Amino acid sequence: MNNANDINKQYFDDLYRENDDPWKIRHRWYERRKRALLLASLPHERYARAFEPGCGNGELTALLAARCDELIATDIAEDAVELTQRRVAQCENVKVQQMLLPDEWPTGKLDLVVISEIGYYLDEPQLWHIIEHIHQTLSRDGAVVACHWRRPIEGWLQNGDEVHAKLRGRMSLPLLSHYWDDDLILDVWTPDKRSIHDREPSS
Repeated sequence: MNNANDINKQYFDDLYRENDDPWKIRHRWYERRKRALLLASLPHERYARAFEPGCGNGELTALLAARCDELIATDIAEDAVELTQRRVAQCENVKVQQMLLPDEWPTGKLDLVVISEIGYYLDEPQLWHIIEHIHQTLSRDGAVVACHWRRPIEGWLQNGDEVHAKLRGRMSLPLLSHYWDDDLILDVWTPDKRSIHDREPSS
């Protein structure tokens, strides 16, 4: 484990040890709206195999599970993994495990990768490594969705705009959609350049 990962793991271990919902994502309208926007941005109604790193306490995981045949959800913090496991205990299609990005990554092809609220905590080499993983494992019909808070974050140097600028600069995939407001930024990349309408059969 490198020094950056040491710092990140300690930070999140402490965070979840003190509070099982440190960002109040279960009930705040902002958080519920953000999840709705992210889900609405997905170019396909359903995905065969998806990956959600940084699953937190599993609120987004539970919603993604309804759209995926198989979902791999991971977090750096053991307490977060346990919270997500309890949240999706009834979802047999979800596998939740502790994983240290970017050193670890699921094997095999992925049809959806969700990078939500984790980019601020990664230095540039870690971010580039994740993008390399995406390029190597994303299926030809897959999608990458990134969503981040745009305001300054106490204790961390990057905000969402800076994270997404770096992602757009390195992601060798067409940008399908881009959304932003005062609070959040959301981008979707996919090898398939067709619009959502054009992807559906005409009959």
